[in-house]
Amino acid sequence: MQWIPRFANMMGTPNSGNSGRAQCLFPRANTMGLTLGGLPWCDYGGERAPGVLLFWGHNPLASSPDGEVGFQVRDALQAKPKIIVVDPRKTWLAKQAQVFLQLRPGTDDALALAMLNVIIADGTYDKDFIEKWTFGFDRLAERVRPHTPEWAEPITWVPAEKIRAAARLWMQAQPGGLEWGVAIEHTVNAIQTIRAISMLPVLAGTIDTPGGWCFGMHGLAALPSLAETLPKEIAAKCLGAGEFRVLAGAGSPLPSAHMPTVFKSMRTGEPYWTKGFLIFANNALSTYAGSRQVYESLMKLDLLMVADLFMTPTAELADVVLPAAAWPEIDEVVGMPYMGENVVLAQQKCEQVGECRQDEVIMIELARRQGLPHCDEDLHDLYDRMLAPLGMSFKELAAHGPVRVPMKYRKYEEKGFATPTGKIEIYSTWLEKLGYDPLPYYEEPPVSPVSTPEIAKEFPYILNTGTRIPVYFNSEHRYLPALRRGCKEPQVEIHPDTAKKHGIGRGDWVRISTPHGSIRQRAHFNRDIHPGLIDCQFGWWFPEREGWEHGIWESNANVLTSQAGPYDPAMGSYQLRALLCRIDKA
Repeated sequence: MQWIPRFANMMGTPNSGNSGRAQCLFPRANTMGLTLGGLPWCDYGGERAPGVLLFWGHNPLASSPDGEVGFQVRDALQAKPKIIVVDPRKTWLAKQAQVFLQLRPGTDDALALAMLNVIIADGTYDKDFIEKWTFGFDRLAERVRPHTPEWAEPITWVPAEKIRAAARLWMQAQPGGLEWGVAIEHTVNAIQTIRAISMLPVLAGTIDTPGGWCFGMHGLAALPSLAETLPKEIAAKCLGAGEFRVLAGAGSPLPSAHMPTVFKSMRTGEPYWTKGFLIFANNALSTYAGSRQVYESLMKLDLLMVADLFMTPTAELADVVLPAAAWPEIDEVVGMPYMGENVVLAQQKCEQVGECRQDEVIMIELARRQGLPHCDEDLHDLYDRMLAPLGMSFKELAAHGPVRVPMKYRKYEEKGFATPTGKIEIYSTWLEKLGYDPLPYYEEPPVSPVSTPEIAKEFPYILNTGTRIPVYFNSEHRYLPALRRGCKEPQVEIHPDTAKKHGIGRGDWVRISTPHGSIRQRAHFNRDIHPGLIDCQFGWWFPEREGWEHGIWESNANVLTSQAGPYDPAMGSYQLRALLCRIDKA
């Protein structure tokens, strides 16, 4: 992840990014940087276990992201914490929860504001912590005053008494850990939703405390991004920098281009032409919204290079395909959790097959062949620089085994929080300076039964995309027979009563349609899903199919989505969930 902007800076282009940069973790990371001065994680291995775990749009037992979080959650559950789950689907975790909030997709911001309303009205927040270590609490209290649970109930579909129960349980069972996921970043109000949810641990006062929401120990130094080598006039041309300033401008510690704007520049030349696209570890036709528009964009290029393990549909389109290395073929420094680095270890190369090279080596060698500056350092030299805080080299770390950095709590008591005020910025001076609302607010999704009733007449169901499939990761692994046996065909979850209305039987092929296109997936009945919700799987293509497409248009959820906007005003996130659809028997 860190090598991509480094490589782009070496090449002299301001445009690096990925399909998830505005849709996965980085909206949380960037926003928490502006609000708290860093990205916190749940403290699972500390002096005490969390008393309550809040799972919001996140099912870590299925996805296990960011340094094996799933295993940590599984172990934490042995201590019998109280559990609150916010999810449109009644997952296994939701069935274990003391309070399950089955909300309408895309209304997380309204639910969070209502929970804040309850806590502030009850007066149960940590007054000493709020007074000493936060900035702007009074203005938040004024903002959430009208957002009662009764206000939120018709918006979220969650009964007011359940909202109150969740807010009160959260405060009563502290210390608490917040586990949140990409679902909240798949809407156009991502930044303010993140800010609203993050205020729950802040009001509890259990920031950087045992069993609470803690900052990592940062055992690794950051890989030098070489941002200083990019001329300022070139850096200013980063696509999206002027509009999406938390993603691509002054509000981002590692600016990323706005990828829908990049694709538009490929197609139209606005504001200038993008003629070459180097893709590492990404099946763009599957993982970006608006797959057909992505295809149109790629076909306009003068050069498309793909580095990958397998011939995906995207690789089939490429002018140049470079064989990437799999994990047994690479040397890597790993810090977990991501952006926390409490545990650091070395992944050692143990095998080499054919011409495969790891992505970092490909980037170094491409830079050297072009005679670019700043590419004289060897891969292991850079790893040694990253390991400097531990006083170890890569070779020494590999021999030593994993290193756990001793946890230190309440680090802010020494130097404050890394924000302009030195406090947690409930009222964000950074966002205000960048021209955005400094307080969280509610915004109805741009496509919904409320905001677009005319579309809802033709497409009456709410569509969720992106449910994790435990045997796959995004669009990967469908070419591995042992894993394919775990999920042979794409599935769409439907409530049985909804299926009956449309004459759909269990296992039937179902056509799912939105204003952007149609796909088909197998019907899977689930009584624990809301009757008004359709939940389809993401990432599907069929490696066994003949032709370059490998069935990319048949069951790919991103045929149903669009990258045309509107976007989150600060981060450029677009709507991947809470869409409108219709279904019928295919």
